[in-house]
Amino acid sequence: MSKLKTFDKHLEEKYGKKGTIQRNEFESKSKSFMVGELLKETRKAMHLTQEELADKTGTKKSYISKLENGKVDAQISTIYKLFEDGLNKKINLVVE
Repeated sequence: MSKLKTFDKHLEEKYGKKGTIQRNEFESKSKSFMVGELLKETRKAMHLTQEELADKTGTKKSYISKLENGKVDAQISTIYKLFEDGLNKKINLVVE
């Protein structure tokens, strides 16, 4: 049991302390991945294909695929468009 470590400790060892460039990059990529997963899960729950969502929002299927797979970062305006216009879901941002 003494060899167990917290998840935060693991992240610190692998990516550095919070606030370092490497850790900030990891945190940013993690959040992009989470947004992509949320987009994919919501789209599938609404029984829409990537192509149908792209048509509803004026984007391309390939772009939605890249978002869902964490390959690109989206602007907030694009995220709003996809969720609110394409999936009829409201987004609220919280600043802490």
